[in-house]
Order: sequence, then C-alpha cells, then structure tokens
Amino acid sequence: MNNASLVFTPAAQQAQAERGSAKAYAGRIEEGFPDTVTPELAAFIAEQDTAFLGTANAQGAPYIQHRGGPKGFIKVIDEHTLGFADYRGNRQYITLANLSENDRAYLFLIDPARRQRIKLWGRARVVENDPALVERLFDKGYKAKPERAILFTIEAWDVNCSAHIVTRFTEAKIGTALDTVKTRIAELEAENARLRALLQQQQQQQ
Repeated sequence: MNNASLVFTPAAQQAQAERGSAKAYAGRIEEGFPDTVTPELAAFIAEQDTAFLGTANAQGAPYIQHRGGPKGFIKVIDEHTLGFADYRGNRQYITLANLSENDRAYLFLIDPARRQRIKLWGRARVVENDPALVERLFDKGYKAKPERAILFTIEAWDVNCSAHIVTRFTEAKIGTALDTVKTRIAELEAENARLRALLQQQQQQQ
C-alpha cells in the first residue's frame, strides 16, 4: 500500500469519481507520491524565505501559521526530514500545543516570482533544549532569537499547477533587477556622451 491515500483520502477519491476527475488521477493513485527530498525539491526549498505550516489539535481544529526567515531558512536534514529554527514570537504557542497532541502537519511553499508551489504532507515535532540542532538550523546574522527547533518528516509531497498564482517579486529581487537597469542606463549614457563628443569633433573639423 502506497501513500496515495494520504493525499487522496477515500472521501477525496469519492469526490473525484462523482465529479469526473478520477480517471485523470488513477495513475498517481496507483504509483503514489514522492516522499523523499529530491535534488529539485532541495533546490526549491533553498530559495524560499516564507512558508505556511498547517497543524490541528486533538479535536481536529485546523491552524495555519506563517513561518519565514532568510532565504533557505528551511534546511534539509536528510532525505525524509526538513527542519527550521523556531523564533521568539507572540508567545501564543498554538502550533506547539497542536503538535503536542497531534503530530500530523502540512507545509505549503509558494514562490510567486516563479509561479511555483509545492505542498508537503507529514508529521512534525518540536525539539527543545538542543542547542547544537538550533545552531545548525539558525542562519547567522538573522535578526531573531531562536528558541527551539521544529523537524518535519515528509510522508508525501506534490507540485501544484501555476494557475491563479499572481507574480510577485521580493524587495531584494526588485533591487537586483533595478541595479541591472541602472548599470545599463549608465552604460548607454556613457556611450551617448562619447558619440556626442565624436559628432561635435567631426562638425568642428568641417
């Protein structure tokens, strides 16, 4: 038995059958979903500076929390495990409380600039009092205080289509693009000045 039922639950498969999409997903249900970190997934994760972590309490009430940090703040621990430092925040501890009674978790990663998104199903656990692990996951120089670590074990992941993702760029990416434009403008202005000087010299010689 593969992990397809984790992504496409019996209820989801019933909905697909009733609405005409079951045939399109039959192959995926038969083969299952990837559950290891491929080079492509690792490269995508290394570029992300934001993520959404979904958890639920013992009664099944869902909660989604934004997680962010420097690009690549989510680290690949091994082929099945991701990890990130948990920073000091507003001290509500809803995610931590949920994971203490229900370890099922979900990561949603989206890159608006490239219009890509990846969703990961798995289980997560909070690791307290492990300075070595926190140091491994914390990005030096980042303006935040790490208090603990969260490890996410991947059970399945999938790539979403790019439909309806509005292209957006971070301030850093826009700054890089503007620097390129400014450099090109400076080059063109210098070339324009050179040609003007050459034209003026030719006119004086006539």
